[in-house]
Amino acid sequence: MAVKAHAKERLSGEFQAGDLAVYPAHGVGRIESVESRLINGTQHDFYIMKILDNAMVIMIPTINVKSVGLRTVINENEVPGIYKVLKEKKDDIHDNQTWNRRYKEYMDKIKSGSLFDVAEVFRDLYCLKLTKDLSFGERKLLDTSKNLLLREICTALEKDETDVWQTIEDFFTGSNGNGSSEGSSS
Repeated sequence: MAVKAHAKERLSGEFQAGDLAVYPAHGVGRIESVESRLINGTQHDFYIMKILDNAMVIMIPTINVKSVGLRTVINENEVPGIYKVLKEKKDDIHDNQTWNRRYKEYMDKIKSGSLFDVAEVFRDLYCLKLTKDLSFGERKLLDTSKNLLLREICTALEKDETDVWQTIEDFFTGSNGNGSSEGSSS
């Protein structure tokens, strides 16, 4: 916990081995090390980051941290804001956009690195799934946004994935009294 709290105090871009960080579209990972490599005769520093979900290893040049969107994990105080986004009703989930355009918009939000944007994508696709069959691409985006959302909230709250998923699912089923579904029947 001390490492996580300490990482919050630093600006993004100043990570140390052991810190948790979020790489847009890939999720939460741990900075395994900071290494220097000689590339084309020039010395460059890299963060070596291992993504928690799939053990993928990413080398991130330290000078590119801002441009790639590497950031610290949200803190516990930001989770209610994410939950608020999930609870919001979107007026028209059946907009007139083609699914290709909607897909691009959702991908841009996921790549933004903002968990608030990821929550919007998840909310919209989850609600859409309740009313129609999703295309293969939409199902893939729903799964991606769900995984990114769950992993970061679980990390921030230091809770089990099952508990966090139940909380999120309750927003859509109305089990907690704040759900967005009206008059749904099973």
